[in-house]
Amino acid sequence: MSKSGKKLKKLKEKVEPTKLYSLKEAVSLLKETSYSKFDGTVDVAINLGVDPRHADQNVRGACSLPCGLGKKVRIVVFAKGQKAIEAQEQGVEFVGGDDLAKKISEGWLEFDQIIATPDMMAVVGRLGKILGPRGLMPNPKMGTVTFDVVSAIKESQAGRTEFRVEKSGIVHAPVGKVSMDVDSLAANIEATIDVLVKAKPSTSKGMYLKKMSVSATMGPGVKVDLAPYR
Repeated sequence: MSKSGKKLKKLKEKVEPTKLYSLKEAVSLLKETSYSKFDGTVDVAINLGVDPRHADQNVRGACSLPCGLGKKVRIVVFAKGQKAIEAQEQGVEFVGGDDLAKKISEGWLEFDQIIATPDMMAVVGRLGKILGPRGLMPNPKMGTVTFDVVSAIKESQAGRTEFRVEKSGIVHAPVGKVSMDVDSLAANIEATIDVLVKAKPSTSKGMYLKKMSVSATMGPGVKVDLAPYR
C-alpha cells in the first residue's frame, strides 16, 4: 500500500462508523480527517421523515449562515434600469439581460448564484435546461427572484445555503469550508437544522429529523447525534 493509501486508511480509522457524535465532536473529527490539499467544502446530509412524492412534503428552502460560507460568492444578476444600477453598486460584476443569457448559453458557468428581478424571468427561463440541473435557477421561494436586489445580494454575499429534499428523503447542504473553526461550522449547521425544523410539513408524521452526517469534500462521513435538536 502506498504512503498516501496508508494515511487515508489511518484517517478513516479515527471515525467509529456506528457512533453518534455530538455536533462539535463531529465537526472537529471532520476537520481532522479531511485529506484534500485544497480547502474542502463541509456538507451536511440530513435524512428527513418525509415522502417527497407528495407535493406538500417536498421540503425546500434557504438558510442565511451566521458565519458565512468561508468563500467569496460569485453572483450573477439579471436586471435592467435602476435595478441593474443597484446591483452594480453592490459590487456585482456580472449584471445584464439577453447579453448575459447568451454568455451562459454558450457555456460560461463561473458563478455560484443567480438573482433576477421578476420582469427578467422570461429571459432566465430560457436557460432552464442549463441552470435547472445545476440548482442555479432563481426561485421566488428562495428569495432569488425579487425586486429587492440589494437585500438579496447582501444576503448572498454574507453566506447562505439552499436545500431541497431528494427522492430518498435526504437533504444535502454546504455549510462552510474545512478551514473555518469548529464553533463557526457548528453555528452554521445549527442554523441550517433550525430552518429545516421550521420547514417541517404539517403532513409529516413520526420522527422528522431521522439521521444526520457531516463530511468534507475528501474525507469520511461522521454521524451526528440529533437528539438535542428534536
